[in-house]
Amino acid sequence: MGPIGKLKMGRHTAATMASALAAIIFLNFVLIASAVDEPRLEIFPSQKVQRKAVGQAMILTCRPNVPSPNLVADLQWKDNLNNTILPKPMGRNPPMFTEYMTGTESLALIINHLSVEMEGKYYCTASYATNDILETSVTVKTYVGITWTNAPENQNPILGEDYVVRCEVKADPNPTIDWLRDGDQIRSSEKYVVQTHGLLIRNVQESDDGIYTCRAAVVETGELVERTIRVEVYSRPVITYLPTTLEATEGKPFSANCTATGKPVPEIFWIKDANHQNVATADRFLVNPLTGVLNINSVTQDDYGTYTCIAKNDAGVADQKTKLNVLITPSIYYLYNVTGVSEKEVALTCRAKGRPAPAITFRRWGSEDEFTAGAQVDDERIILEQHFDDDKGESSGTLRISKAMRSDDGLYQCLARNTGGTAYSTGHIEVQFRPDFTHMKDLPPVFSWEERKVNLSCLAMSIPNATIEWRWNGKPIKDIHDKNLEIVGTGPRSDLIVHPVARQYYSVYKCIATNIHGTSEHDMQLKEARVPEPVPAAQPKQLTATSVTFEIRSPPTEFGLPITAFTVQYKEAINPDWSTALNRSWSPDSPYIVEGLKPQTMYHFRFAARNQVGLGLWGVNTQQSTPKRSAPEEPKPLHSPVQNDIEEPVVVSPYSDHFELRWSVPADNGEPIDFYQVKYCPGVKISGTWHELENECQSVEVPESTSYEMTHLAGNTYYRIELRAHNIIGFSSPASVIMKTTRGIDVIQMAERQVLSSASIVGIAVGGVLLLLFIIDLLCCVTINMGVMASMCRRTKRSPSEIDEEAKLGSGQLVKEPPPSPLPLPPPVKLGGSPMISPSDEKQPLQTPTESMKQNSTIEFDGKFVHSRSGEIIGKNSAV
Repeated sequence: MGPIGKLKMGRHTAATMASALAAIIFLNFVLIASAVDEPRLEIFPSQKVQRKAVGQAMILTCRPNVPSPNLVADLQWKDNLNNTILPKPMGRNPPMFTEYMTGTESLALIINHLSVEMEGKYYCTASYATNDILETSVTVKTYVGITWTNAPENQNPILGEDYVVRCEVKADPNPTIDWLRDGDQIRSSEKYVVQTHGLLIRNVQESDDGIYTCRAAVVETGELVERTIRVEVYSRPVITYLPTTLEATEGKPFSANCTATGKPVPEIFWIKDANHQNVATADRFLVNPLTGVLNINSVTQDDYGTYTCIAKNDAGVADQKTKLNVLITPSIYYLYNVTGVSEKEVALTCRAKGRPAPAITFRRWGSEDEFTAGAQVDDERIILEQHFDDDKGESSGTLRISKAMRSDDGLYQCLARNTGGTAYSTGHIEVQFRPDFTHMKDLPPVFSWEERKVNLSCLAMSIPNATIEWRWNGKPIKDIHDKNLEIVGTGPRSDLIVHPVARQYYSVYKCIATNIHGTSEHDMQLKEARVPEPVPAAQPKQLTATSVTFEIRSPPTEFGLPITAFTVQYKEAINPDWSTALNRSWSPDSPYIVEGLKPQTMYHFRFAARNQVGLGLWGVNTQQSTPKRSAPEEPKPLHSPVQNDIEEPVVVSPYSDHFELRWSVPADNGEPIDFYQVKYCPGVKISGTWHELENECQSVEVPESTSYEMTHLAGNTYYRIELRAHNIIGFSSPASVIMKTTRGIDVIQMAERQVLSSASIVGIAVGGVLLLLFIIDLLCCVTINMGVMASMCRRTKRSPSEIDEEAKLGSGQLVKEPPPSPLPLPPPVKLGGSPMISPSDEKQPLQTPTESMKQNSTIEFDGKFVHSRSGEIIGKNSAV
């Protein structure tokens, strides 16, 4: 087929399709026209299902839609039970009726108050053209609208309690409830719980104040209603201040305060319990209900009694009682001294009068701390019992001490106190106890050696004083009659002087103290002292070419017999003979340094310890070689720098133009120091960096001296000083010092002449006083035969009988004072706090003999003997 044929066929097909489309459109117009022309009834509103809230009014209108409205007859409504709904009768207002709408052919169904029973399908019917029945229907659905049944707009929870903010809602279908605060939704948590009938707030606080929104919603109807509730937290009244007792003075005005907190602010009332009277209505009384202040113009005895303070607000009521006493100044009429026994109960009673009955307490003499009622917190043995008779205005207090102790002995002050004043009285508690040696339990044994006499001192603490007996090997020493055992004193202190001429005397001696309350024993041991054990270890800690510093471990020692010195012997390793060794001794607390050694030399060292008995055996042997010769160690300047906030530590010169630099001699490391180099440069410190003035630096060499005076210095100027030691090998590392001169004229002037020291002046004064006393004594001897010189003259003229008596005693054998104990006794325990003189106060503390004091000594070894001298221990070499 050619192109022309194809074109003709396409035109024919398009014409066919256009004809079919026109036919369809025509058919639709015919159907629509026929539907419009079909008679029917229409209900307005036009929705098939009408939803209305119960209780609301409702109108449904039925209108015929017919070509000829005048052919419509019997237009009526039927209810959900298919009953015809009648028009509204005259004078009545039924819940449901029909009514023709004015100016239209429509019939309205009017429901004044919709109820749940009215729910269902309603029909509108009519006849058309006599034989054509028209009918249509509408379904009425009812629901209960949101109604607030219990949702007060102002609610007041109580502080600290759980509270449900009430919001009860009625609706059908059931509504959903949620809560908002400040526009934010509240979710259930530990603090908030959303419940059916409200919002639970746990442990209500003041921060829970605010505006809350209860929101109810019905999903099925789309109804949403909000209720704003103001929550203000109330707090129950709390009486914050009201003394348990009030005290007023008769005839004087009186004021008392009862304060309370709460929200709203509580109103305060005062009630007198005796007659249940509100005192605000009584004469002489005035009450401020807001502040709670009670004023009485003039107090009388009738005002005595119990009063109740009542605080009241919308959250609750609080009340508290107090007692008003009309004051009478207290007076103490009973307090007697008491005596008790240790470990038993003792009680001190005090009685007093006053109105109100005074409170009675006690305190130790000299202490401001009073005992409190009941058992004491720091000592449950002590109980203060208080008894009151308010009607009689009398009270008593008893200080009861169970299991009394020695420390409870002393004066006690009774205090009877009320608001009218305080009365005082003092009594004494004496606590007697059996002898006690507790203070001697930790004393070390007594040591002796080489038959030296010793003093075993026994002091018994007791009330009354104890008598003391000594026993040895179970036998009373006084019955043994041993001249090497001498007893001095029978109590409360007794000394046993032992002369240990044989080993049997190194034993245990028993001190037995007795008084009316019992007996106590104390064993005192006399031991034979020995020299220390060998030194277990000594290690070199620091080496130079000419010195060694050791670390020495001490051997075990007897308690009470300490190490007094360490000794070292040292010799060159090539020398086999220790008898030619060198020796050095140190005190235990000094550095253990051996000096004067040869460089690059092997030495042998051995060590021993010394105590009061003597030098122990030589212990550890140590072998150590010294390093080779080298430059000297760094010298140490002998100046104390002062820390400055900005500069580094500086040494301040007392002069403005000169300064004396002093230093100690360092180790020379094998070659003698031939000179010291001192370099000093002025300078300043800028931004933490030291800047020297190089062109003004000076350098000097100082031979054979340990000081150098720098002169012609500038005032108020900083100088950096470098000090080096030099030997044939070289210079040491420099010791650096920052020094600052003072400003202007020297603050210290050099004395041009020698003046006497204060010690010399005191010596001259004492000598003058002694010379004057000698002259006076000489005059007394010459004129009236009195004085020291006269006594010496009479002493030289003794009678033969006196000489015979002295011979009988044995010249030089009589011990007038007991020899000192190697260790001093502790002072006696002070008994009680009484300022009054009593037998216990007469006990004097033991005097510590000066010979028993530990003294330092210098110990030197000459190869054969060890020599000891009193004074500071200073190590010293000695060649043998």
